[in-house]
Amino acid sequence: MTDSQALTETPAPARSTRAGTDQVPARRSPRPDWRKRGEIVLLAGPALLVFLGFVIFPVLMAGFYGFFRWNGFGWPTDFVGLDNYVLMLQDETFRQAVLHNFIIVVLSLVMQGPIAILFALLLNQKIRGRSVIRVLIFAPYVIAEVVVGTGWSLMLQDAGALNSLLEKMGLGALQQSWIADPAIAMWSLMVIITWKYIGFAVILMLAGMQSIPEELYEAAAIDGAGFWRAQWSITLPLLGPTIRIWAFLSIIGSLQLFDLVNIIWGQYISATAGTSTMATYMYQNGHLAGNYGFGNAVAVMLFLISLVVALIYQRFVLRRDTEGALTGDSRKGRRR
Repeated sequence: MTDSQALTETPAPARSTRAGTDQVPARRSPRPDWRKRGEIVLLAGPALLVFLGFVIFPVLMAGFYGFFRWNGFGWPTDFVGLDNYVLMLQDETFRQAVLHNFIIVVLSLVMQGPIAILFALLLNQKIRGRSVIRVLIFAPYVIAEVVVGTGWSLMLQDAGALNSLLEKMGLGALQQSWIADPAIAMWSLMVIITWKYIGFAVILMLAGMQSIPEELYEAAAIDGAGFWRAQWSITLPLLGPTIRIWAFLSIIGSLQLFDLVNIIWGQYISATAGTSTMATYMYQNGHLAGNYGFGNAVAVMLFLISLVVALIYQRFVLRRDTEGALTGDSRKGRRR
């Protein structure tokens, strides 16, 4: 070996044969991103405070007042426990109001859903005057409930515009007591609700249809599928998430229906006409009766019924949509 080779070749450091002698550098814990956290607090903080102050806190206070007999003034002191809830559940009028709410839920889904889909199919085509039809369909939705209720109550009275029109057309035999007859009042209410809220359903369905790729319809046409076959096999399946979201909003709105019933049927007629709801029952037996403790108990019951229905719907209907929105890692973490 030459001197130059001896100088260039350096002996390699001997590795220790003892286990555990190799030192692995410790990983530093990631530093918290205080800037990102500060942005989250700054942006979400005001909305969270508003939600806590105007949603959560009133619900908690309603649950507290529901255990008292309280006239609305001062601090409640007459503790009655569950008497308000027992009295409410034993009242036949309340049970009828709950039944009316669920009838409205079913009829709203059955009546508004198919009509909204048909209107959306029409407006999704290239027809003349499509923009005008959209405005006319959506216009009732943006009209205030007070205006809608007052107008329809004037038209549907015994001496109102509808009966007068039927008489002038020679159809006097078709005149009815549209808002006083218990056999007809509920159907009159459903016509009004459908006219009022159909525009919102149509807009949702139309937005869902416009998100469907046009290539699917072109492929179906090449395979020989007609218009209605394409709608049944392509539009309705892909419109499923939109229909389920609309149905959820319709169910919650039907359970909390108050303004139209109270305006059209007044304060006390809705129960005898068969159109009372849980909200009108709460208003009549709480606010008008001066028994705010009982009214808060009804409000809590309305909240619980709506919450249970929402949880059941999310568990059995919206589950496929929420799971489809999760990534693979999120699904694994959720299963664990």
